[in-house]
Amino acid sequence: MSAPRGSGLARRLVQLYGGLVLYGVSIALQLRAGLGLAPWDVLNQGVSRHTGLSMGTVTIAIGALVLLLWIPLRQRPGLGTVSNVLVIGLMVDATLRVVPAPPGALWVRIPLLLFAVVLCGLATGLYIAPRFGPGPRDGLMTGLHRRTGRSVRLVRTCIEVLVLATGFVLGGTVGVGTVLFAVGIGPLAQFFLRFFELPEAARKEAAEEPAKERTNVPERALPAEPVHECPDPV
Repeated sequence: MSAPRGSGLARRLVQLYGGLVLYGVSIALQLRAGLGLAPWDVLNQGVSRHTGLSMGTVTIAIGALVLLLWIPLRQRPGLGTVSNVLVIGLMVDATLRVVPAPPGALWVRIPLLLFAVVLCGLATGLYIAPRFGPGPRDGLMTGLHRRTGRSVRLVRTCIEVLVLATGFVLGGTVGVGTVLFAVGIGPLAQFFLRFFELPEAARKEAAEEPAKERTNVPERALPAEPVHECPDPV
C-alpha cells in the first residue's frame, strides 16, 4: 500500500529545509576551522571583509544576484532555488553567532574541517534529493551549458576558477580546506544523494518537465546524465 500523497510532500519538504539548514551550518563550521573555504565562500568572505556585511548577508546577496542572471538564460527557479538563497545565508549567521572560533591548534581545527566537509556532503544529498529546483549557482551553470553548448565540466570549472580568484584577491581564505572541499564534495554528495533519493520525486520531476524544453535544446548541448546541483556550491 502506497503512502498518502501528503506524507510524500511533507517528507520532501523536511529533506529540503533540513538539508539547507545543515548546509548553512557546514559553511559556518568550515569558516571557523580557518583552513580554507569552498570557492563561492571564499568570494563571500572576501566581499564580507570589504563591505562590513555579515557572511550570511553576503551569501544571500550574491545568491540573489546570481539568480538575476537566470533571466537572460531563461532558467526557471523552483521552491528549492529561492529557499537556497535565503535559508543557507540565515543559517550561516546563526551558526557563527553560537559557535565560537576554536583554539589555533591544528588538532582541533583539522577535525572540525573534516566534519564540516562531510556535513556539507550530507546536506547536499539531503536537499537535492527532493528535487524542488537547483540552487542559483547550479542553475547558472546549466543555463550557460545549454546556451553555449559547452560541457558542464568546462562551464563549471570556468565559473569556479573565476569565483575563487576573485575571492582570493578580495581576501577570502584559500587553503587546504579549499582543496579538500573540491576533491571531496563530489563523491560525498553523490553518496548521500543516492542514500536520500526519493523515487516519487524523480518521477514527478520527469512528468512535469516541459516538452519544449526537451525538444528545443540541441542534443549536443545536453549532458550525458542528469545534472544535479552539487555545490561547491553555495
